[in-house]
Amino acid sequence: MVFIVVILFPAVSPGQGTSDIDPELAGIQQDRAPVKVDGKTLFYVRGISSYPAQQRAATISKRIVKAASAETISPDSVKITALEDRMMIFAGSEFIMNVYDADGVEEGIDTKVLAEVIQNSISAAIDSYRYERSRPALKTKMINALVAIVILVVAVIVLLWLIKRIRTAIEKRIQSKISSVENISFKLIRSQQLWKAFYLFFKTIRIIVIILLIAGFLQYVLGQFPWTNKVATYTLGLFVDPIIKLGKGFLGFLPSLAFLIIIYLVTRYLLKLIKLLFAGIQEGGMQITRFDPEWAMPTYKILRLIVIIFALVLAYPYIPGSNSSAFKGISVFMGVLLSLGSSSFIANIIAGYSMTYRGAFKKGDRIQVGDVVGFVEEQKLMVTRVRTLKNEDVVIPNSTMLSSNIINYSTRAKDIGLILHTTVGIGYETPWRQVDAMLKLAADKTEGLLKQPPPFVIKQSLGDFAVNYEINAYCDDASQIPIYYNTLHQNILDIFNENNVQIMTPAYEGDPDTPKVVPREQWDTPVVDERREEKGERRKEK
Repeated sequence: MVFIVVILFPAVSPGQGTSDIDPELAGIQQDRAPVKVDGKTLFYVRGISSYPAQQRAATISKRIVKAASAETISPDSVKITALEDRMMIFAGSEFIMNVYDADGVEEGIDTKVLAEVIQNSISAAIDSYRYERSRPALKTKMINALVAIVILVVAVIVLLWLIKRIRTAIEKRIQSKISSVENISFKLIRSQQLWKAFYLFFKTIRIIVIILLIAGFLQYVLGQFPWTNKVATYTLGLFVDPIIKLGKGFLGFLPSLAFLIIIYLVTRYLLKLIKLLFAGIQEGGMQITRFDPEWAMPTYKILRLIVIIFALVLAYPYIPGSNSSAFKGISVFMGVLLSLGSSSFIANIIAGYSMTYRGAFKKGDRIQVGDVVGFVEEQKLMVTRVRTLKNEDVVIPNSTMLSSNIINYSTRAKDIGLILHTTVGIGYETPWRQVDAMLKLAADKTEGLLKQPPPFVIKQSLGDFAVNYEINAYCDDASQIPIYYNTLHQNILDIFNENNVQIMTPAYEGDPDTPKVVPREQWDTPVVDERREEKGERRKEK
């Protein structure tokens, strides 16, 4: 390949079509472009601002192709015509280009020698152009292309088989070692993760091999024919140029990549160690003074977030494209979205952690929040799910929980017992000692209520028509409160009826002729079902 400086000057005779560049403009610009025929570079030319090198090279290439396409022009007909200020190169009668003394000075050789070199290159290009399009040459290239297809298929099959054999052999050798790595690392490194990386590596190798084989095949086959030679060069550039750029970029990125890998590994295993620590605290294997085991996982999540943010701050300058305007624009956009739409989001998250450390309740507790009474099913970062006594699922935002009074029925029930209480109004004619005894007996007969501490009765008020008595009894299972109340009320009704004591509440105006009690013989009176009576009458009619 010959590198030259060729500056084309205006022709002496306009009729010859040899006008290119004004000599006075020579040297203003020294951009170079290759003169190509069928994708092969013959030599280089320079250009100026008014006549770029690419345009000059394309013009010269067209002239050479035009001469090569004309069967009347022989390769030997490429001649040099010497003038006083330049050398003109013709192919037959077709003008090709000019060569000046300045060209030889630029290349460090005599102008005549330079012109002869260019003459030989053009002559060889014309001869090659015609040979590449001859029938014998095309026939040979077709055979070469078919052979290349067969070789490609065989090569792909053999290489895939070879890669599979290598993978199987390596897999057998490292199987026991991977299992030992999991045990040595106390399961911080999972064997499943290592196997995924192993298979991904060989899958990547297989894809790369196939791509390279196909690229080489296309380059060879397309390069066989003159009409597709440019396509072959372009196709090769599609595969090679990105690889070269990636390779150069990767080599330059290696120091940053090493730092990012170190940050990732340190962060990953630090988080695993922290999780192991707090998991041990949660399960009771480790104890910290004044640190509730229920705080373990929420505290771990907070520390995990802090560690990840710190790692991202360290890694940010080393991330590819972090200094680009697009990357910064995306960061600003995400920050704006977060600031505009995260007020309630952040409030609920903070409230969720606050509820955890307040220790107001835990999963399974029976609580009351506002008008909602139920059992805590799940406490998440943003909401708390409560199942009511009617099996209704209520989702309460943690910000609401934080600003509301919460009644927890389960906390004290397990320690000293939760006091259940109910009120009855009894007339003044009934001795209070008898009422106390009946209420305590009803509580004592209620299964589930504690014997110790014993039940007690409070005279709440001396009303206009009755004395209001309140029976108080302890229980240790808040989940059974409705059942305890139901049984306690049943026992109160039964015992007061047995003793002919009338319950005066909710209202009283005067003593009736007969006491408002249910006789014992009527306690088990069957329930009348109108539907059953109608069915019986129909049967009698039939």
